[in-house]
Amino acid sequence: MIRIDAMWLAADPIDMRVGAERLLARVVQVVGAAQAHHGYLFANARGTRVKLLVHDGFCVWRAARRLNAGRFVWPGTTNATPLLSLTPAQFDALVLGLPWQRLPELSIITRA
Repeated sequence: MIRIDAMWLAADPIDMRVGAERLLARVVQVVGAAQAHHGYLFANARGTRVKLLVHDGFCVWRAARRLNAGRFVWPGTTNATPLLSLTPAQFDALVLGLPWQRLPELSIITRA
């Protein structure tokens, strides 16, 4: 099992034809370095595909997921924050196509 201590979401879309080397180059370009045991999540412009890049301390792993229907909930492109930090629960919700940004408010049931 690959250990992931921190998960980062890249707000800018990326071409899904790129391989692990170009994804790694994008991380280094934006952040300055790819940290060991950190995961970096990318999406295409339509929000139907995601790729995860993980540096495990020795090598780089790449995983991909595609939705046949619907889209992944993705933040808008912003120059101020090119990478957003994700909690494990937010990551789990995101890859399932759920509204991960609303997890805190969805975890509480109130009476209207």
